[in-house]
Amino acid sequence: MISVIIVFPKPEDGKSIRNLLVRHGYDVAAVCTQGAQALNYADMVNGGIVISGYKFQDMYYFDLKSSLPPDFDMLLLASPRVCEECRDQDIIRVSMPLKVQDLMSTLEMMCASQARKKKKKKGKPRQRSEEEQKILWEAKAVLMERNHMTEEEAHRYIQKCSMDSGNSLVETAQMVISMIKI
Repeated sequence: MISVIIVFPKPEDGKSIRNLLVRHGYDVAAVCTQGAQALNYADMVNGGIVISGYKFQDMYYFDLKSSLPPDFDMLLLASPRVCEECRDQDIIRVSMPLKVQDLMSTLEMMCASQARKKKKKKGKPRQRSEEEQKILWEAKAVLMERNHMTEEEAHRYIQKCSMDSGNSLVETAQMVISMIKI
């Protein structure tokens, strides 16, 4: 579920939007009246959407957007004039007065986009440290020398053992090295 943080200078506006979103099944992590509060909550959750008004006591919406972690999207709810003046292409805008259907369909689209981003990020292979790469290379070298394997065959062997045992590739490589040294 995507976390939503609501930021409006008037608490009653934020609470009204929260109540609307909760009725439609969204998880609202926080309702804030200042940008700094929203940033604190954003640091506590792993990505999400910030629904924001135009101006707060401590900053404007564009200051908030530039300070948010990269895994957050922003939805600006403001007057048509402010929405028109907004030049940041990463900020989604909905003009006030607010139509419930516009808000819900926009939020649904943003949630789908967030889910795609998370799925794409999850599919990327993790970068190994230099130490981990050395361990893998040493295990492959041992297998290549002792079992007369090519590098590709040694790598596949370590991968298969890793998958069969449920250990990481590096842990399996360490086991290969320790077994050879016995």
